[in-house]
Amino acid sequence: MQNGIALSGTVHWLFDRHLISLTDDYRLLVAHNRVPSELRGLFHGQMDRIRLPDDPKDWPHPKYVERHRDAFAGHA
Repeated sequence: MQNGIALSGTVHWLFDRHLISLTDDYRLLVAHNRVPSELRGLFHGQMDRIRLPDDPKDWPHPKYVERHRDAFAGHA
Protein backbone atom coordinates (compact mmCIF):
# COMPACT_ATOMS: atom_id res chain seq x y z
CA MET A 1 0.00 0.00 0.00
CA GLN A 2 1.87 3.06 -1.20
CA ASN A 3 -0.88 5.67 -1.05
CA GLY A 4 -1.35 5.66 2.72
CA ILE A 5 0.25 7.53 5.58
CA ALA A 6 -0.46 6.90 9.26
CA LEU A 7 -1.58 10.22 10.74
CA SER A 8 -3.21 11.38 13.94
CA GLY A 9 -6.77 12.66 13.62
CA THR A 10 -5.70 16.30 13.75
CA VAL A 11 -2.89 15.90 11.23
CA HIS A 12 -5.16 13.86 8.96
CA TRP A 13 -7.69 16.75 9.03
CA LEU A 14 -4.91 19.19 8.02
CA PHE A 15 -3.61 16.85 5.30
CA ASP A 16 -7.08 16.31 3.78
CA ARG A 17 -7.58 20.06 3.58
CA HIS A 18 -4.19 20.56 1.92
CA LEU A 19 -2.89 22.66 4.81
CA ILE A 20 0.12 20.35 5.05
CA SER A 21 1.86 18.19 2.47
CA LEU A 22 5.19 16.47 1.79
CA THR A 23 8.30 17.29 -0.22
CA ASP A 24 9.88 14.73 -2.56
CA ASP A 25 12.25 13.74 0.24
CA TYR A 26 9.38 13.28 2.73
CA ARG A 27 9.73 16.49 4.67
CA LEU A 28 6.69 18.37 5.87
CA LEU A 29 5.30 21.42 4.09
CA VAL A 30 3.02 23.64 6.16
CA ALA A 31 0.74 26.46 5.01
CA HIS A 32 1.41 28.45 8.19
CA ASN A 33 -0.81 31.32 7.07
CA ARG A 34 -3.80 28.94 6.77
CA VAL A 35 -3.22 26.51 9.65
CA PRO A 36 -5.27 27.45 12.73
CA SER A 37 -3.02 29.28 15.21
CA GLU A 38 -3.66 26.74 17.97
CA LEU A 39 -2.20 24.00 15.75
CA ARG A 40 0.92 25.75 14.45
CA GLY A 41 2.97 24.51 17.41
CA LEU A 42 2.68 20.99 16.02
CA PHE A 43 5.09 21.96 13.26
CA HIS A 44 8.06 23.55 15.00
CA GLY A 45 10.28 20.77 13.54
CA GLN A 46 8.61 20.91 10.17
CA MET A 47 11.70 20.35 8.07
CA ASP A 48 12.44 17.09 9.83
CA ARG A 49 11.85 14.07 7.68
CA ILE A 50 8.73 12.10 8.56
CA ARG A 51 9.24 8.64 10.03
CA LEU A 52 9.16 6.08 7.27
CA PRO A 53 9.02 2.27 7.33
CA ASP A 54 12.38 0.49 7.27
CA ASP A 55 11.67 -1.00 3.85
CA PRO A 56 11.56 1.69 1.13
CA LYS A 57 9.02 -0.35 -0.84
CA ASP A 58 6.54 0.50 1.95
CA TRP A 59 7.10 4.27 1.65
CA PRO A 60 4.41 6.50 0.14
CA HIS A 61 4.78 6.39 -3.63
CA PRO A 62 6.33 9.58 -5.06
CA LYS A 63 3.47 9.88 -7.57
CA TYR A 64 0.90 10.18 -4.75
CA VAL A 65 3.10 12.57 -2.78
CA GLU A 66 3.48 14.78 -5.85
CA ARG A 67 -0.26 14.71 -6.59
CA HIS A 68 -1.08 15.80 -3.03
CA ARG A 69 1.60 18.51 -3.09
CA ASP A 70 0.21 19.88 -6.37
CA ALA A 71 -3.20 20.23 -4.69
CA PHE A 72 -1.51 21.80 -1.64
CA ALA A 73 0.17 24.39 -3.90
CA GLY A 74 -3.13 25.06 -5.66
CA HIS A 75 -4.72 26.02 -2.35
CA ALA A 76 -2.03 28.56 -1.48
